[in-house]
Parts: sequence; structure tokens; C-alpha cells
Amino acid sequence: MKRLLWEPEPSEDLAIDKLKRFAKVSDFQSLHKWSIENKESFWRYVFEDSGVVGTLGDKAIIDRGFLDSQFFPDAKLNIVDTLLKGNDDQIVITEISESGVKKSYSRGQVRHIANQVAYGLQQIGLKEGDVVSAIVANVAETVFIALGALKIGAIFSSTSADFGTATVLDRFEQIRPKVLLVTTNYQYNGKEIDCSEKIAEIVAQLPTLQKVISMGSASSPHQSFSEWIATCDPKSEISIPGGFDRPGFILFSSGTTGKPKCIVHSAAGVLLKALSEQRYHLDIKANDEVFYFTTCGWMMWNWLFMVMGTGAAIVLYDGNPMHPTPERLFNLADENQLTFLGVSAKYIDSIRKLNLQPKETHKLSKLRTIASTGSPLSPEGFNFIYENVASGVHLASISGGTDICGCFMLGAPDMPVYSGQIQVPALGLDVQVLIENGDVAAVGVNGELVCRNVFPSVPLYFWDDPGNAKFKSAYFERFADVWTHGDYVEKTLEGGFIVQGRSDATLNASGVRIGTAEIYRITEEFAEVTESLAIAQKWDGDTRVILFVKMAEGVDLTEELIAQIKSALKRKASPRHVPALILQAPEFPRTKSNKLVEIAVANVINKVANNNLGALANPESLDWFSGLNL
Repeated sequence: MKRLLWEPEPSEDLAIDKLKRFAKVSDFQSLHKWSIENKESFWRYVFEDSGVVGTLGDKAIIDRGFLDSQFFPDAKLNIVDTLLKGNDDQIVITEISESGVKKSYSRGQVRHIANQVAYGLQQIGLKEGDVVSAIVANVAETVFIALGALKIGAIFSSTSADFGTATVLDRFEQIRPKVLLVTTNYQYNGKEIDCSEKIAEIVAQLPTLQKVISMGSASSPHQSFSEWIATCDPKSEISIPGGFDRPGFILFSSGTTGKPKCIVHSAAGVLLKALSEQRYHLDIKANDEVFYFTTCGWMMWNWLFMVMGTGAAIVLYDGNPMHPTPERLFNLADENQLTFLGVSAKYIDSIRKLNLQPKETHKLSKLRTIASTGSPLSPEGFNFIYENVASGVHLASISGGTDICGCFMLGAPDMPVYSGQIQVPALGLDVQVLIENGDVAAVGVNGELVCRNVFPSVPLYFWDDPGNAKFKSAYFERFADVWTHGDYVEKTLEGGFIVQGRSDATLNASGVRIGTAEIYRITEEFAEVTESLAIAQKWDGDTRVILFVKMAEGVDLTEELIAQIKSALKRKASPRHVPALILQAPEFPRTKSNKLVEIAVANVINKVANNNLGALANPESLDWFSGLNL
């Protein structure tokens, strides 16, 4: 039994309670079972209960497996009609820069600007199925251009303004955009970052571009966003309906083993999946204030974008979440009366190690939910939130991915929170944990995270992937017609899940598979260690585990500390968790969304080429590992 941290107050005001009454069940486990066995009823309910604008038609879901299913083939809708329905006067977007400049937009203003964008794109010559891309900061204009593109049936795809030239081109050369929105300069950590040279290089290598629109510097050679929409004067509302399977977004795999895969998502599918998560699992209500710390190069931006469909407002922040002080996001929560605060597990770990005490320094009076994603949240992170941030909040650790633009496992506002556990599987998804032979794993046994049924945000296809070869290879080689996600997970007695790390970063020690997160949780209990990275090195016909650690400022890794770490791993995990070597490293490679990339280090150590260093935020970090003689 894990440590119980929170139990919900009795309530029948939750959207999930209404859903239970509809399904004639009384508990989450029964509701989850019903949502899988009655998938058409469940997804129709989400559509209707959420007030999605449009029609689903009479035809049922055509289930022919993951690669050839159709959701609601007679549906007609445009998701922007749902995202922007409601009171014109409600503030629905608040934008905050690192320097503190704040801008607010009412729904009426957003609707008007989105319509101007749609008209402007049509005047350029864009039509349904064309691609609009963006290299941007997390600002309101990014939301506006995405809304405008979706209004005309175009496809939107974005990257963060801090992506390098090669990284952007690896993505956008594949999808051949016709319009590009760019950020010419942005702030980070108190500094102004100039992107003009990078933007010029990128634009020069995208021959399909018909229009480049800029935000930021007045000296940009491209027309500014404000100047452009000032020329756009639509005479009527633009909203081109499409089928449920009309493409709306292209997201990208991290690209650590080659060029990023271009994952094409249905706009309607992503909306329906997001609404099921936001309304029933996370209790987001109309008029809430919802914040998720994200960049425009991470799927959480798309997820936050969809929050507008609940009737809630979204708060955008662009900059370092720890600048000018580590309390920045809690200041933002108080100043904007946030009801929902979304961050990464890494952020929670960072403020825990800084011993912040927001419970003592901030009111957080409206905050109902804190969400964590990006990597597994440690038990220490769970405990820290309840002991030092807010004892009465629903802490929802959520886990999914770019691949489905949503979650496989996440919170439940009517269920208790246990330390170290994700509460429940996502409604509508037959989430299981399988062992090597394909059998369902017993409670407490590590295995592969899989999903055994189709759902609305399964990708439509990968861009430029004849015969779905890349698509099949990515998810369906391990178990036939079962989505294998690449996460290493165990089920708990309480009905939850513990994510042990990526299965492609799984270690094999004397034939036993070990998730890297199992090691990190223990090594990072040491105050001297700020972060860990474990890899398997091919060694004497087998493998051995090497653990790299980043040390706190001014601290060196000593033989005494190495012995203490090994002893803790042996005592708290098992002898197989004890690495053969523990070495101090200056920096670890990360993706643009700040995830550790163990496989890049493993490749260097095992003399395997890393084919796409442009996917890393800091590829130079691998130089130190290349110089090792192990």
C-alpha cells in the first residue's frame, strides 16, 4: 500500500459524476470498463456533453484496427466553432512575457482576429489541406494563426523559437509549408535572443513558402502580424466544415534516432480526446483559468489550445519559469487566479531541491488542480506538493505523448492520490501492461505500456510514409494491432500506474529489465546530486550499467559518495540496480521540451552514430561523453 496523500471531498458537481449517472455505474473502474465496451456511446457522449459544434452523423465508429479505422465517417464540423463559442466579453487568452508585460483578449476579440487570419490566408491562396507553420514564442498570435488555419481546413504545425536552423528544417522541409509565422526575437532568462539570422537561413531553404509573417523586431524584412491582419477585412464569418478525419495538426517525434517523424493528427480527434481528459479527468470547467508551462514545440501547447473548448480561459507564458526568481509561476498563479497549474516533473523536482515553500508565501486560493508531465513524477515530488505547495489540491500526474496528442494515464478528481502513482487509465482507452510473451502483467510487474483499442486521437498517418511503413514500425511491431507506446510501466494494487521510464532506455542488468527512473528516484534523494542519467554499455558479451550524475554547484563526486549511492541502490532497489560505474558529468543532452535523452549518450558510449543531433537542445553536451575511454 502506497502513502495516501489526498482524498476528494464528496461531490456530485463533477462532470465525471454526470457521466457515471449516464453510464449507470458508481465507481471509476466500472466507468472505465463501460467506456471501452461502449466506445461509440462514450465518444458521442463526450461530443454532446461538451457542446461540440457540428454533427457526428448516424454512422457508427468503423473499427478495423489501428491502421484502418474511421471515427464518425458522416461527421461535419470545424473545431474552431467549438473553441470560440460563448460569451464575447469573457477574457479567454492572457499572455504574459518574461519581463512581465501582460495582454488580455476577450473571446470576441479572438474570434475577430482568427477570422481576419482565415481571410488573409485565403487571399494568399491557401486552401484545405495546405500547411501553415510557425517558429514562435508562446504568445497569443500563435493561437490566432492556428485558429485561422483551422477555420479554412488548413493544417497547422509549430516549433519553438529556440529551435536551431537544422532542427527546424528537418521538420519543415518534409511538410512543405506555404505560410510561415516567425518570432524574430524573444526573452529568456533576462536576455533578448535575436532570431533574425536563423530565420533568414530557414526561409531561404523553404521554397514552398508564399508568405512569411513576423512578430517582434520592427526591422524584420517580413510583414508584421499586426500590419498583415490590418489589411484583412472579411465580410462574413469564415468556417469551412470538414470530416472527422480532416487533418488539423502535424506534430513531430523527438528525432533522436533519425529525422523526426511527421505525425498527422485529426483536428476533431485531438479535440474530442482533449475534452475527455480536461473535463472528466481534470475537472476543468467553463470560466476556469488554465495554465500549462509549455513551448510551441511540445504537444502540451496543442493540449492547452484545446482547453478553450471547455469554455475556460488559457494563460500563456513565454520565458524561463524560474526567472527572475524560482517563485515566478506561483506569483503568476496568484496574480491570475489560476484554477489549474500545469508543469513538468522536472520543474517540481527543481523547486523541491530549492526548498521552496509556496504554501507559506502564496495564497493559491483558486487553485484546484496541479498537473505534472514530461517524465515520471517521483514519490518525493508528490510528497513535496502536498507538504509544501498546497495540501488541498488534486495532483494529477499525467502520461501520454506527442504520438496521440493526449494521455494514456492521468488523474481522476473523484479518486484518491497515492504517492508516486498515476491514478487511472484514460477513459475510452483499453490501457494494459504486457510482459514479453504478450500476457497481461500482474500487479507490481514491469512491462510494456500498450493500448488495445482505437481512440479518436490515433494519428491519421505519418507524412510521406508510403504503405504506412514508418507508422507500423513505430507502434505495431512488438504486438500485432496493439499500440505499444515505448514506456515501461507497472500497475499498482490501488489501480494506478508507476512509469519506470522509456522502454528504449530500459537497462538490462544480468537479464533483468530495469527502468531508468527506478535508479533516478534513489540517486536524486542525495542532496549532492542534481540529476542522473543511466545507460547500458555493451561489455564482455553482455551489458553493464553506467550511471552519470550532475552534482550541485561546488560539490564533487567522491569515492565516499559513490559508495553511499551504491549502498542506497542496493538497499532500496536491488543489487542489480547498482551500476558498474558512477561518473560525474557536466551536462546531459535534452530534447527541446527538456526531456533527458539517454539513448543519445548510450549511442556515444557504444560507438553508435547519433543521426539527428539537431533534435537536441544542447548537442554539444555529448562532446564530454565522446571523450571518455570506457
